[in-house]
Amino acid sequence: MQPMHMYMVPNPGIPGCPPGLEYLTQVDQLLIKQKVELIEALAGFESNNKYDIRNSMGQNVFYAVEENDCLTRQCCGPLRSFTIRVLDNIGQEIITVSRPLKCMSCFFPCCLQELEIQAPPGNTVGYVLQQWHPFLPKFTIQNEHREPVLKLQGPFCGWSCLPDVDFEILTMDEVGIGKISKQWTGLLREAFTDSDNFGIQFPMDLDVRMKAVMIGACFLIDFMFFETNN
Repeated sequence: MQPMHMYMVPNPGIPGCPPGLEYLTQVDQLLIKQKVELIEALAGFESNNKYDIRNSMGQNVFYAVEENDCLTRQCCGPLRSFTIRVLDNIGQEIITVSRPLKCMSCFFPCCLQELEIQAPPGNTVGYVLQQWHPFLPKFTIQNEHREPVLKLQGPFCGWSCLPDVDFEILTMDEVGIGKISKQWTGLLREAFTDSDNFGIQFPMDLDVRMKAVMIGACFLIDFMFFETNN
């Protein structure tokens, strides 16, 4: 019998749905919890990020692990390139998120952030591209053909004094359809670690490929605005 906090994702196969993403057709929200690494909290030694991806009932449906080398993590910090592999509860890789090393300064509009999402590995389903703006975090969500599909926009300079920070998911006509929210995790955890909680809300009928891209966008937001060694 499986523990109550685990959800064994069924895999019946759905026409037109990339293998492994079938469960995403059933949900309109996800919770992504970054795991606290003891050595990172106590010594400030940057380790590979790890995340639990849960449904609205708190059950683990996927988990994600960063793949990186020690030198890159320590020297480049949150600027670092990475590959994040999203696996289901039986250990099968269903999503691969890749980010090249690029500058994050708004003063270098020719070198903006970009993310590629594959589902399953080897099959590109979309991209997240940063759009230049002097104050607002703005991104374009593209499909596998690099056609703009959605927009993602955050608050002024990507941060807020409020407990939660929302990045709005918009249609190309600027109509809000969801959000990625960075959620308050408690004073001690916020002060001494860079471990964060995120919530993703999107329409139930959103293309499952774009739901996978939103998971990747959440990782990029974490690295760009909240991955700091306090």
